[in-house]
Amino acid sequence: MKYFFKAIRLILQPVILFIDWVTRPSWPKRSKEEQKSIDEKTSNLALYQFYACPFCIITRRAMRRLGLNIEIRDAQNDPKWEQELVEQGGKRQVPCLRISTEDGKVEWLYESKDIKHYLEQQYGDTGNAPQMNADKR
Repeated sequence: MKYFFKAIRLILQPVILFIDWVTRPSWPKRSKEEQKSIDEKTSNLALYQFYACPFCIITRRAMRRLGLNIEIRDAQNDPKWEQELVEQGGKRQVPCLRISTEDGKVEWLYESKDIKHYLEQQYGDTGNAPQMNADKR
């Protein structure tokens, strides 16, 4: 059974990566100054990931759609990043966003939907979003 799933994975990975490449979201249009400002704000972030992991692909697509230059760390093929993920993050699970705060603390955020939500909250275009009235909850 183990080899069956490995075979399926070997067949599906190139297909998933090709579909990602073909349908990749475009990078948002910004001035160089705006992009530099966002790059400075995201310099405290690093994404631990496996290249062909579907959940990592979802996370990278969100980063691209938001125009975020976040350091990508390959925890599958680089033992240094894998070890750091396990020892400091607590588990070998990807995607994982490492968030270094200004006071020197480090937070580890797992789960693609949680990472995507965090990035959209912190760096998304909230200027066009309708404002919720507190009374309409």
